[in-house]
Amino acid sequence: MDEQTQQDQISVSIKDLLEAGSHFGHQTHRWNPKMKRFIFEERNGLYIIDLAKTLQLLRSAVGFIKEIVGKHRSVLFVGTKKQAKEVLKDLAEKCGEFYVTERWLGGMLTNLSTIRQSIKKLERIEKKISTQSDTLTKKELSLLTKDQIKLDKNLSGIRAMRKPPGLVVVVDPGKEHIAVAEANKLGIPVMALVDTNCNPDPIQYVIPCNDDALKSIKLILEALAQGIIDKKNEMQVGFGKEEDSEESESMAASKKYEGALAGEGDKD
Repeated sequence: MDEQTQQDQISVSIKDLLEAGSHFGHQTHRWNPKMKRFIFEERNGLYIIDLAKTLQLLRSAVGFIKEIVGKHRSVLFVGTKKQAKEVLKDLAEKCGEFYVTERWLGGMLTNLSTIRQSIKKLERIEKKISTQSDTLTKKELSLLTKDQIKLDKNLSGIRAMRKPPGLVVVVDPGKEHIAVAEANKLGIPVMALVDTNCNPDPIQYVIPCNDDALKSIKLILEALAQGIIDKKNEMQVGFGKEEDSEESESMAASKKYEGALAGEGDKD
């Protein structure tokens, strides 16, 4: 009982949520009726989210995210909207988990082997640029660099992801509906910051909140990331991600999955 209470404790209060503007939903004509149970009232043409429910569900979400980490499973953060990108990337890196902040490439979960091929292509290009730049023409080097930048932009956050994650955390499931659908298809639980215009049905762990305001997004994601960090500290799991080279990348990955991959073959 004490352990569960301790697990569910978070530093976020209703006052924090109010100050971050987490209670502001969308205009009443843009709502999804399935979000009705999370709405407190209608005010000046806007729906106001019930922050007591938000706080309760955030506590449950942090408890579940700790369970996932405790099982040596990885977490994938997904948020490609402008307000979410930077904060999501920073917090995912801080807690040593995977992230997608640019475009969701179809098959990132359901066709992981093809995505892994793209990552290997990126590694080959990087190796070629670093070892053969003297023998390449300006045009060849320019084309390779262009490919490298494009691939790195889309894949940098999942370079070490060799198997599907144990949980997908999404900012705005309406915008990231392909990621949500792929996770649902594979039976991977989805946790999401859900505004009043979204359908909560495909989401197993709904956190009702304003998913458009940077302060609101940051506050919720910080609570989730802190839960991961606390659990890893408790388990003494390393959470630094190295991406300087192919070698350091594989070292970081093998360290990350030391427990999770026990008894399982690499599916690449």
